[in-house]
Amino acid sequence: MIPVPDPTLCAALAADLAEASYTAARLRGLWGVAADEAWGRGRTLPARRALAGSQAPAATLARLFCLGEPVSRDDVDAALPRTRVAGLHALGLTAQGDDGLVHPLASVRPQAYVDDQGAGEWWVASDLDESVLRGPLPEDHVLGVGGASMTLAGLQLPTPAARVLDVGTGCGIQALRARRVADLVVATDISEGALRFTRMNALINGISGIDTRAGSLFAPVAGEVFDRIVSNPPFVITPRREGVPAYEYRDGGLVGDALVEAFVRGAGAHLVEGGTAQLLGNWEYRDGSHGDGLERVRAWVQASGVPLDAWVIERERLDPIAYAELWIRDGGTVAGSDAYDELLGAWLDDFAHRGVREVGFGYVLLRRRRPGMPALARYERVATAVSEGSLGAHLAACLEAHDRQVVLDDAELAASTLRVSPDVTEARHLVPGAPDPSVIELRQGGGFGRTLSVDPALAGVVGACDGDLPLGALIDAVADLLEVEAGMLRADLLPRVRGLIDDGMLELADAEGAGG
Repeated sequence: MIPVPDPTLCAALAADLAEASYTAARLRGLWGVAADEAWGRGRTLPARRALAGSQAPAATLARLFCLGEPVSRDDVDAALPRTRVAGLHALGLTAQGDDGLVHPLASVRPQAYVDDQGAGEWWVASDLDESVLRGPLPEDHVLGVGGASMTLAGLQLPTPAARVLDVGTGCGIQALRARRVADLVVATDISEGALRFTRMNALINGISGIDTRAGSLFAPVAGEVFDRIVSNPPFVITPRREGVPAYEYRDGGLVGDALVEAFVRGAGAHLVEGGTAQLLGNWEYRDGSHGDGLERVRAWVQASGVPLDAWVIERERLDPIAYAELWIRDGGTVAGSDAYDELLGAWLDDFAHRGVREVGFGYVLLRRRRPGMPALARYERVATAVSEGSLGAHLAACLEAHDRQVVLDDAELAASTLRVSPDVTEARHLVPGAPDPSVIELRQGGGFGRTLSVDPALAGVVGACDGDLPLGALIDAVADLLEVEAGMLRADLLPRVRGLIDDGMLELADAEGAGG
């Protein structure tokens, strides 16, 4: 475990890293795009070859902190003139080897990001990963920035908040992201090593206002409430059996999906009215009449001690074998080995014991419902590939749009004017020679990239939504064109228009519009 980080040394390290141009773009330029992509997949050989012989300070730092190679004291002192080898040793990032070289004990990597405030970059320290250790990880491993971390960071709502809670902070990436819009972030973890890395990462990036606390789930914040909670919790379903590693960064110590259940049931009590909680999670699909994974999540939401809105999005489902192999590989166990087969057997036995046939993965957004507001309960499966870095703003806009439309009765909605969102296009498919399209689709360019098949009536109304005439007038005009009864068409289309507003495909231009 690294020692308690020294602020003065962290400031010196930050200055040295900046002077060395130790950035993601600089590393990509040093070892090339193909080697950069291979490094992202855990393959370090191309990058090592590309850096061979380079004396650039950024190359020295990349060899030490990205590729896990020992380097000479002179090269380290030249690359980090303020921190020097003695400072790295004192921070617990390196140690002197018997060979006289400086050996890494942790990684420090540049991590670029883009959000509503623009582009930026952090330096993120964490434990050495499996590409460096070349074997199974220790159980107290503190994970660096992975795909799931960046997914949740991109999902975070970009709207301002006074107080944010990051549950299971790990190396602190969610806390760093939340601090960009929050006055204060409380970051919790059961791992003291994780909390020390979080403090170090705040210090070397010059970020204040992050309060770290030790403890599980909501125990460190008993009696406190927050505007927002974010969590990439240790949700991985792990067999409770001797010989199966219990990695702190991914295993919450409970059976099955009980950790995610505990979070969902308990989050509401720590939210202000209208406050939101966002997390990544797994849920099990079990044999029997109540085995649907999304329905399990719905039951957890309904069991909350305070009323919660919920928007749950399942991105994928894995069968037990695929799920087990994913996490066995993640821990660094080599496929085909006896240890690999023993772990796979333990996972399959565990799933068979509970009748688990699949495991779902996705995003959960909860909101403590304001008094008098109708409930929001969206449980959906969205399998399209999306740019997850942009989803936070999309989620915030969809929540705001829902809140505007849900308080309007049908007459008020019909009196409102709407616009088609700028990223929405229409596609029409015709059988050769046919006068009319057989399929009409609305396609969303941003957000979740939804594609919806619509009938000519809805397509006609959507196509006319330009912020000019009220919705009711547009429906009446389409009814006249199609020679159908206007009242019946309104009853059919208004609920579907509400869905398009909730999905971000239509925008309310004037909720108080007149006419219709």
